[in-house]
Amino acid sequence: MSDASGNTDITANSPRYMPGFGNDFETESLPGALPQGQNSPQKCEYGLYAEQLSGSPFTAPRGTNERSWLYRIRPSVRHTRRFSHGSYPLWKSAPCIDDHSLPLGQLRWNPLPSPNEKLNFLAGIRTMTAAGDVMTQVGMAAHAYVFNEDMTDDYFFDADGELLVVPQLGAIRVFTEMGIMDVEPSEICLIPRGMMFKVSRLGEGSDWRGYICENYGAKFTLPDRGPIGANCLANPRDFKTPVAAYEDKETPCRVHVKWCGKFYLTEIGHSPLDVVAWHGNYAPFKYDLRTFSPVGAILFDHPDPSIFTVLTAPTEESGTANVDFVIFPPRWLVAEHTFRPPWYHRNIMSEFMGLIHGQYDAKEEGFVPGGMSLHNMMLPHGPDTTGFEKASNAELKPVKLDHTMAFMFETRYPQQLTRYAAELETLQDNYLDCWDGLERRFDGTPGVK
Repeated sequence: MSDASGNTDITANSPRYMPGFGNDFETESLPGALPQGQNSPQKCEYGLYAEQLSGSPFTAPRGTNERSWLYRIRPSVRHTRRFSHGSYPLWKSAPCIDDHSLPLGQLRWNPLPSPNEKLNFLAGIRTMTAAGDVMTQVGMAAHAYVFNEDMTDDYFFDADGELLVVPQLGAIRVFTEMGIMDVEPSEICLIPRGMMFKVSRLGEGSDWRGYICENYGAKFTLPDRGPIGANCLANPRDFKTPVAAYEDKETPCRVHVKWCGKFYLTEIGHSPLDVVAWHGNYAPFKYDLRTFSPVGAILFDHPDPSIFTVLTAPTEESGTANVDFVIFPPRWLVAEHTFRPPWYHRNIMSEFMGLIHGQYDAKEEGFVPGGMSLHNMMLPHGPDTTGFEKASNAELKPVKLDHTMAFMFETRYPQQLTRYAAELETLQDNYLDCWDGLERRFDGTPGVK
C-alpha cells in the first residue's frame, strides 16, 4: 500500500482485512518480505529489521500466548529518542481520586460539547471514569472523545492498556504499525497494548465523536457461550485484522507515549509506522456490531444482559470480568406475560453506558446519541417512568426494536468519577427525575395488579 516513492497514501487506498479472531496471521506488503521457515534470519529481505512484539509473558500457556514478528524499515528502538514530559490533563488513569464536590449517585450526560480549538484524536480524549489500578494492570478507564483534526505527524502508543474504540459520529481511519482500519459508527476497533498508531478523519463533518474503553487488565477475548453452543453472539469470522501496510516518511514526527498513567513525548525524523510484513497473533482488529447475532427469551422473562456480551476481559475469578463490552442491538421482543425492558436491578458490577444511535428501550427520553450514563455498583437503576408505563400496558405481540445501538462498559470494580466528568456542562442535573413517577401501586386485595 505504498506508491512508487515508497510513501503510503492513506487517503487513496481502501484497507484490506483478514477474517478471524485470535488467528495466527501472516501478511506482507512487498513480495518476499516475510521470511519463511524462521523468524529471525541473519539478513532480512529489502534490508528490513526483524523484531518481536509480545503481548503476553514469554512462558504464557499456548492458548494465551501472544506475539507477532514484525519486519520493518527501522527497529523500534529508533522510533523513540530522549523523552520529555507530555501533558494531557483530561486523560486520567486509575486510581483516580479527583477533587470534586459531586456526591455519589446515578448520573447521565448529554454529548461532549464541540471544541473551540483544533484538536486531534489524542488531544480530544476526556476521561469520564476510572477503575482499579493502572500500576497493577487491573481495571479500566472509560473515555469519551471529540476531535476535528488529523494526527498527521503525531503518533501514539499506550503501554498501560489496550484501547477499544467505539465511534459514534464520523468514521475514522486508524493507521497502526500492522495495517490500516477504517471504522465507522456501529463498528469498533481494538488497538493492542503498546502498538503505535495514528487516527485521521474520514468523510465530511465538523466534529468526530465516540467512546474508548482503556482496558488495563487481561486482554479482551470472546466470551464462552456455555449452553448457547458453537454459534451466535459475536462470531469469530466477523472480526477483521488488517493486512500489512507501511508509511515510509522521512520528515519530523512526534511520538507520544502513555506509561503508568503519565505522558511522554519524543521527536524523531521519520514515521514509526514502517512495518512492511508481519506474522503472529498479537494484532489489531475491527468488528461490525451489526453482525452480532443476539439470542433471547422466546417464551417468557427477560434474560441477563450478559447474553449481549461482545467481548470480555476476564479476571482470575471465574465468571467475573475485569471489563465486559456489552451491546443492545436491534432485536425482536416476543416474550409472553413479561415486562420486556431490562428489569430494575442493583448490581455488583459498575456500568458505563453510551448510545451510538437511536433510542434505548429502557429510557424513553433524555438518553441521546452521543450521551453517557453511569450506574455504579449497587446503585439501583432501570426503566424510567414513561418506559415502565409503556411496557406495563403494551400489547404483548412480537415487536422489533430497530434503528438502535447502545453499549455498556461493565466492570467488577467501582468506577471513580473524574473532576472533568463531575463538572461537565452536559451533566443532566435532572436525571433522577425520570423515576419520580414510580409511585406506590400496592393494593392488598388478591387478584389486583
